[in-house]
Amino acid sequence: MQDIEYSAPDSIEEAVSILADAGPGGRVLAGGTDLLVQLRNGARDVRHVVDIKRIPELDALEHTEGGGLRLGAALSCARLGEDALVRANYPGLREAAMLIGSDQIQSRATLAGNLCNASPAADTVPALMALDASCEIQGPAGSRTIPLCDFLDQPGRNQLAPAEILVSLCIPASSGHFADAYQRFIPRNEMDIAVVGVGAALTLNSAGECTHARVALGAVGPRVLEAREAAAHLIGSTLDEDTINEAAELARAIAKPISDKRGPAEYRRSLVGTLTRRVLRSALNRAHNRKDS
Repeated sequence: MQDIEYSAPDSIEEAVSILADAGPGGRVLAGGTDLLVQLRNGARDVRHVVDIKRIPELDALEHTEGGGLRLGAALSCARLGEDALVRANYPGLREAAMLIGSDQIQSRATLAGNLCNASPAADTVPALMALDASCEIQGPAGSRTIPLCDFLDQPGRNQLAPAEILVSLCIPASSGHFADAYQRFIPRNEMDIAVVGVGAALTLNSAGECTHARVALGAVGPRVLEAREAAAHLIGSTLDEDTINEAAELARAIAKPISDKRGPAEYRRSLVGTLTRRVLRSALNRAHNRKDS
């Protein structure tokens, strides 16, 4: 392994400056659960690692007005999972975060790192996309915000420009009777990569009709896919079984999996329908429980 410089800045501005000086060889370390493995395997040509965990605002978990969330880029999955309001208000996001590796991995791994690694099979990305999350980014040219659904490009590639840092993930406040859910299928009981993962979020009105829905699919395309037609099919319905089944078929229709060691493409496409039905039922039950409480 070649010599690698290491920096642990105390501010976002300092981190951006170091990355700008480092050029193409600079790389941000949030949790390191992906980056350190890639360095060990020689998969990344990295000359300077910039550890952002000492920057206070990047370790923040903020509950914003109306029930939204702002998650710092260095916030660990473990801290997210321990938060009482996240447990109550975003169980689907918590489900996704708690599926990343072991307890030890979760104490280091971050949602931002899971996103920036740009794996189509990342667990937290479908859950975040279903929640209409956005990405706050800072770099030499200043700050910008883009929808999470536009952040990913292709496997291993995202929309960060040179020396830019993903600062936080923002989830907007929800109104009405809202709930989310995430499920995946894996060959083993734990610590495996998703064959398929599906996230969903629903909002019901007082009559039990769906007023807002989002569905996202992981591991069945070159990036996480938003199943917009499936979500639109749910609007205005009470999510009876026929409607859920029809939405699941619409989600299955956009899946473009490949055949690999995790399973043949047709099998994974079938799993999209199964998991979409399951997460929609789970989110619906949770929304009804809030409606009745």
